Amino acid sequence: MHEKEKRWMTRGKFFLIALMCSFAWYTVPGYLFPTLTAVSWVCWVFPKSITMQQIGSGLNGLNIGAFTLDWSTVVSWLGSPLVTPFFATANVLVGYVLLVYIMLPVAYWVLNLYSASRYPLFSNELFDASGQLYNIHNIVNDKFEIDMDAYVKQGRIHLGLFFAVSYDLGFATIAATLSHVTFFYDKFRESYKSKMDVHARLMKRYDDIPNWWFYIPLAASMAVSMVLCTVFKEEVQLLWRGLLVACTIAFIFTLPISFIFATTNTVLRTPSVPKYKSL
Repeated sequence: MHEKEKRWMTRGKFFLIALMCSFAWYTVPGYLFPTLTAVSWVCWVFPKSITMQQIGSGLNGLNIGAFTLDWSTVVSWLGSPLVTPFFATANVLVGYVLLVYIMLPVAYWVLNLYSASRYPLFSNELFDASGQLYNIHNIVNDKFEIDMDAYVKQGRIHLGLFFAVSYDLGFATIAATLSHVTFFYDKFRESYKSKMDVHARLMKRYDDIPNWWFYIPLAASMAVSMVLCTVFKEEVQLLWRGLLVACTIAFIFTLPISFIFATTNTVLRTPSVPKYKSL
């Protein structure tokens, strides 16, 4: 660390130059030309084509062919590629290509899966059978409970294709998380037997935080949640059984998700379960 560098440019000087250039450039897409945040040239070339808007739009479409010159946009979802292993980034890229370039176009324009062309390709809204926005207020009473008679009268809820596929992939992610950790558990177990590096040896000098520091807040939060679910039933609208199921899911997936995050710098989001239950 303190060795004299023999390069024509030191690491400190390179960092300073990169910092200044990054700071100067951010004023261009962030203030002067916000359009550079997302350039959808397909929409510019075909401004009146609905199909091209669905293909090239980053807001209401597949964002195919679009690019960005804003670093904050690059790191907004997957994080910085500078600190993420290449295999993890490549894995995400392969999945993205399969989904956006193959699965969605075929399902929407070729197969018309579940009458997908009747609804927007990329939308998180709820629709009725005619393609109009679903009126949630007609099927929910004053206590925010569903009225099944009104629901049957108004009809089933329909989702846009991308939104529906995201649900499917969300549940697939949950199953794949357990499968991945199961197959690669040997490597995780061997990490305890391998020789510690210098950083691990240095940290061994410090005492670990007692486990009861974590157990007490966990038990207290679960107890308070259980009281709320049993005393304020109408306000919370969650049975105590539902709370136990939620806690069980958290206990099961916390370690596998943490394992994947530690090895890939990728956070697996599993919002499908609560969203599915809310619908």
